[in-house]
Amino acid sequence: MKITESIFKAYDIRGTVGTELTEEVAEAVAKATADWLPREGDVAVGYDMRPDSQSLAAAVMRGLNGQGRGVVDIGEVTSDMIYFAVGDMDLAGGIMVTASHNPGKDNGIKIYRDEVQPVGLNSGLDEIRDAVIADRFKPKADKPGSVTKHTIDEAWVEHCLKFVTAPLKPFKIAIDAGNGMAGKIMPLIQPKLGLDVTEMFYELDGTFPNHEANPMKPENLADLAEMVKSKGLDFGLAFDGDGDRVGMVDDLGRPVLGSDVVALEAQHFLKLYPGTTIVHDLRLSRSVKELIEEWGGKLYATPVGRSYLGPEIRKRDLPFAGELTGHLYFRDNFYADSGLIGALVAMVALTESGKKLSELVDSYHRYAITPEINFKVTDKQAVLERLEKEFADGTPSHLDGLTVDYPDWWFNVRTSNTEPVVRLNVEAKDEAMLQEKIDEVSKVVMAGEASNAQPA
Repeated sequence: MKITESIFKAYDIRGTVGTELTEEVAEAVAKATADWLPREGDVAVGYDMRPDSQSLAAAVMRGLNGQGRGVVDIGEVTSDMIYFAVGDMDLAGGIMVTASHNPGKDNGIKIYRDEVQPVGLNSGLDEIRDAVIADRFKPKADKPGSVTKHTIDEAWVEHCLKFVTAPLKPFKIAIDAGNGMAGKIMPLIQPKLGLDVTEMFYELDGTFPNHEANPMKPENLADLAEMVKSKGLDFGLAFDGDGDRVGMVDDLGRPVLGSDVVALEAQHFLKLYPGTTIVHDLRLSRSVKELIEEWGGKLYATPVGRSYLGPEIRKRDLPFAGELTGHLYFRDNFYADSGLIGALVAMVALTESGKKLSELVDSYHRYAITPEINFKVTDKQAVLERLEKEFADGTPSHLDGLTVDYPDWWFNVRTSNTEPVVRLNVEAKDEAMLQEKIDEVSKVVMAGEASNAQPA
């Protein structure tokens, strides 16, 4: 069996179907996972709407069964439903077959252990990878495990509705499911919310015929923005392919930055839990940090990624954490992230505010900030070294890549775990300085990279 080691990413497994990710590879990953999981017991398995997801999930089930693990087959679901299944049924783990927003030619595998703890390269996926590559597994079980089919749709909807802590304003909204799994779940919960919903791209289609199902890219929100503006709606919601992230468009048709969504939801949780700490990834806007402190909250920054934010609020027993990519984590959701719960909390917070989303967003923007900018480079470490030398007069931090703070601006550059790419975030006191500093940092990023360095 040929294994492409690069399919093992920082937080999950992703690769091209048929070459990098085959049924044989999926079965081997499941066998290694069955051996590695710290707790005995059954494992939940789910899959998304991609053409090959069900067959890959069947291979995963074979691998688990062969090692003696029982399987709870929850069928075609969003990724956050796997997290719920593991927590609600107190299972030994969960495996979701999905490549999230990746193109239709790809697929992937997400792994969670007991208590809905994510398994990434810093928390067990490296050991699973090494076992698969070495073809090293425990002997096949004397008694294979069995498969039990279990539908959790209704239980999941009821769980999510617990986060609607007050009646929602009867918003008129558009929801773009991106032909992903949200298109299956949203019709189950919409009738219970009292909303007027314009549905967009609810048809399940893992080839993504309309646009990439990644709401963090502004170009993927163009259809939603046009719908909101043309119909005079209150706002729009957009989900990624596997439904565990949500993005927003305000009533003016403007994409809402991840920092703004964190601000919206942080204020809600600070009303529920005065003085609590808001966990965030280090890219959070300085404007939003100031607001959270003015609202009586505390701040705790982590590196980027689900391996950090969810475990941090678990360790500290905190109600909420927010990541700029649209991953929002909730204590009462087993410390896991959820796109649907994130959308519901946003609507509760917007109802509580009594304001338009555009008014709130404008109030969050004290400074000018850019969405993340990617650069393809030949030597990622050399880029960080050049930047640290060039901006030595600022205050540096190495929590994730390089952050340099100045009184009236800051930037962060971090490296991709999977691509020859560095990612830049900049915030400054005004738009003119922002553009000046983007240019300044970009020149240092590209220096010495010749024609290979370019926006990605």
